[in-house]
Parts: sequence; C-alpha cells; structure tokens
Amino acid sequence: MSTPDLLYSEAEDDLRAAVRSLLTDHCPPAAVLAEAESGRAYDAALWRALGAEMGTAGLLVPDKLGGQGATAREAAVVMEELGRAVAPVPYLTSAVLAVAALLGCDTGQPAVARLLGALAEGRTVGALAVPLSTAAGAAAPPAATVRADGDGTLSGQVSGVADAPGADVLLVPAAGTDGYGLYAVETAETSVTVEPLTSLDLTRPLATVTLTGAPARRLAGPDRAGAAIGRALLTGAGLLASEQLGVAEWCLTETVRHTKERHQFGRPIGSFQALKHRMAALWLELVSARATARYAADALATDSPDTPVAVAVAQAHCAEVAVHAAEECVQLHGGIGMTWEHPAHLYLKRAKSDQIALGTPGRHRETLAGLVDLAAPTG
Repeated sequence: MSTPDLLYSEAEDDLRAAVRSLLTDHCPPAAVLAEAESGRAYDAALWRALGAEMGTAGLLVPDKLGGQGATAREAAVVMEELGRAVAPVPYLTSAVLAVAALLGCDTGQPAVARLLGALAEGRTVGALAVPLSTAAGAAAPPAATVRADGDGTLSGQVSGVADAPGADVLLVPAAGTDGYGLYAVETAETSVTVEPLTSLDLTRPLATVTLTGAPARRLAGPDRAGAAIGRALLTGAGLLASEQLGVAEWCLTETVRHTKERHQFGRPIGSFQALKHRMAALWLELVSARATARYAADALATDSPDTPVAVAVAQAHCAEVAVHAAEECVQLHGGIGMTWEHPAHLYLKRAKSDQIALGTPGRHRETLAGLVDLAAPTG
C-alpha cells in the first residue's frame, strides 16, 4: 500500500481559494442567517454559482460523463469550505451522495448517464432517499421502506431525507418482486409528497418523502443496488469529516479573534491563561482531525483497501471535534454567542446534526473495532 499524501496540492489550494472567495462574497454569516429563516430549501443563486458556474457539482463525475473528473480529495476541499461557511447548498446530498450512488450503477445505461450529466452540470439537484442518520460502513444496505410494484411505480415512505425539499430527483431504494433495487423518481410528480420536518440544522433541511404509486426508473437491480448505496454512504461519511473540520476551524478562528478584541479588567480576555489553554487544546484536536479527514479523502480518492478504516476513524474523531469546537465558540463568546444574531448557533447546530449523520461516533467506533479485529470490552 502506498504512503498517503495528506498535504494539499497546488491545485487543491487554488480550488480552496476560489471557493472561499465565492463564499465570502455570496455567503457571509448575515446572509446565511437570513436564508435560514426564509423557508427556502437552499440558496439557489449560491448553488448556481458554486455548482454550475464553478463546476464543483461535477467534481466526482468522470470527464466522459460530463463532469470534472476530479477525486474525493478535491471534493473534500470544497466540503471544508462549505463547513466554514455553513453554506445552505445541497452539495453533500447531490454532488456527493447522489453522484456516488449513480457511479455505483451501470453508467453505460442511458438513464444513469443522463442523470449523472444533469447532476454534474448542477442544473438538477438529486438526493439519496435514505434517512440522514443511516450509518455508513454497515455490512448490508439500509432496509427498503418503499415497495416496487410490478407496474413500474413505487409506494412507501422514507423519513429524515436530507435536502429532499429542494431536490428535483430522488434516488430511492425499494424492494419488490424483482428484489432490492435503486430507482429514480421525479419530485414534480403529483404522486410524490415531500413534507418538510423541523430540522435542528436549518441550513440542511430534512423531510419525509411519501410515494403513492409514483412513476420510477430502475437504475440498478439486486446485483448492484446494495453496493452502490453502501459506497455512496461510505463516500458521504468520509467527506462529511472534511465539512466537520471546516466547522471546527471557523469556530476556533472566530473564538481567537473575539478573545483578542474583547477586553476585561483592561486586558484582552484571550490573554487569560485559562482561556489560552482551552484554545490551545482545541487547536491540537483540529490538527489530528485534519489528518484523519485528509486520510479518509485520500483513501477514497485512491480506492484504497483501507478506506473503511479511514472513514470510521475520521468520523469517530471529527464529529466530536466539531461539536467541541462549536460549544467552545458559543461559551467563549459570552452573551453575544447565545444570541440569534450571532452565527455561532448555526455552527453548533450544523456540528450536532453532522454528529448523527451517516452514523454516530459510537457507531463508527463499533465498526472500526470489527474492521481491526479489536472487540469492544464486555461486562
């Protein structure tokens, strides 16, 4: 096995600079706060600029299928920046989960290729219709709660689907007489109901999807559907670690800035040793979080056999670092950190929501124990 390269390449640094510049101009904290209360599923103008015009929606899609032909390393850089901005765009769900699921299907099928091309161009938004809490790394794909009928329609319900309110197409796991399969369903159909839920993270809305005889296109059968969904969940969990890293970095950066500017007893509060120690300890956590997130992204990019281990380690660690950083950010900002006007609460909600997305840290530690043959203590 080759030694993973955890450093950022020049091309990745250039991509980061471009994405950060775009987000700085179009997605400042005040805009995110306003968008969070707008009731819209996502910021359509920002998604058009980021996904379509900049081309990040197609990073994981090969050139021959209309994408950019990049790897998970580049997508991880985008995820870091989106985490730093808590940007309200469907990148994780459309450009990562849905695209990864389609890449696991037979891309020689016209229906699969067309949908991949549309997602890569950013003109269509897709979502994988599984609960956001579905754990990655499980031995079997998630059980289908939707039934595939013989007339080519789907019926059933899926709860907690991330970004479903803004999706044009849902990729739905369903079981029928032909076995387990993955189907594409247009949300514009009258037989499809998307009912928004009250989400903790207002920047990533959840919904319950109900299908009542909805017309569907079969994308993969029992031979490929389970593996495609499993790979999508693993890819999503691995790249989610980079988003969590971005959340944590913003929280620490803003906390350091605030404690240098806020004075008490004639001194910046950041000069007090107790606060210095807390921020220094958090910085050390971020350093290790960056290493685990980069390793997961590199393993996904190189299709390393160590990918399941890398993803489990990254998720078990980064999820908790992001929550800790957000909690410290709220506390060390004092009273202003508790207000709706300050964006700290957006980061805490994103961090808490991400902590249970695609498997909790405890679930990933259990998975890791099995992968490295290290059974958990009993009794």
